[in-house]
Amino acid sequence: MEFNAKSRSPRGKTSRLSRRQRIVLSAVVGVVVIVAILGLGLGLGLKNRGGGGGPAATATSSPSPAPIPSAIWEPKAGTSWQIILNSVLDIDPESPSVEPDVEVYDIDMFMHQNTQVIPSLHKLGKKVICYFSAGSYEPNRPDSDRFPQKDMGRVLDGWPDEKWINISSPAILQIMAGRVEIASRMGCDGIDPDNVDGYQNDNDLDLTSLDSIGLMTFLADEAHKRNMSIGLKNAGDIVKTMLPRMQFAVNEQCAEYKACSIFSPFVRADKPVFHIEYPDGAPFRIGATEKDESCNAPGAKDFSTVLKSLDLSGEVQFCDGRKQTTKTFQ
Repeated sequence: MEFNAKSRSPRGKTSRLSRRQRIVLSAVVGVVVIVAILGLGLGLGLKNRGGGGGPAATATSSPSPAPIPSAIWEPKAGTSWQIILNSVLDIDPESPSVEPDVEVYDIDMFMHQNTQVIPSLHKLGKKVICYFSAGSYEPNRPDSDRFPQKDMGRVLDGWPDEKWINISSPAILQIMAGRVEIASRMGCDGIDPDNVDGYQNDNDLDLTSLDSIGLMTFLADEAHKRNMSIGLKNAGDIVKTMLPRMQFAVNEQCAEYKACSIFSPFVRADKPVFHIEYPDGAPFRIGATEKDESCNAPGAKDFSTVLKSLDLSGEVQFCDGRKQTTKTFQ
């Protein structure tokens, strides 16, 4: 795919996550439901979109996953990272260098499909997580024409060209398996499948959290058999069910919504929570109070926190005060 910086950011023209600013959280307290259907657990909890915010996840029963292949990358809690989803990293493959000097880069898979960015990052000793949407239809992706109309639901709030999809459909699962295969061929060390929490939204498809558990289990199996890691993106109410199959979590805005403790089981299992907050003024003009609330939220101890603007560009501030910019093609 020829990269065109003006064609489309992964989540929209200007702001990847603006719909998450419209979140209204509701509390669900003291509910524990255990269901075993098709060998998978059903988690109940969050009923609103975004950021993993909301009440604590409920424990569910789930069969133990197959042993994780030894070749799979298993990062540790506290692993440093950078995430850029709106453009292609600008790295000279002949003499690669990149800032910041972190252990992991999370980048848009399709934007980097025909570049030398991943081999260049590997030369520098970095691990690469490849982002794609696993729960929504996006136009202008290379495989967009494969999505059956019958499997498309309601338009995502704030994203008129993007639709929720039936994540239990065999056709959709086949497309997602193809995306995992693309990631494998590109040399991605792990995958970051987004929008797996459609059941928390008005999706017009009657999606349930069981559907999300089924999708994530399917993606984990597909990733693991290709020796890749996988992370749970937001979807806080299925954390306890999916934790054994996941190598990391990616969370947005748990500090803002006072929900970071939902994801703390990952760090207790020595698995990283790659955590993003979007405080006012981010990334370089954040007030001291906002920075403290983002970096020192209850339950976020040992999270791998970055402070970013909503467009997830190359600029980043870390909780130790460092402010750096990754060079990209704009």
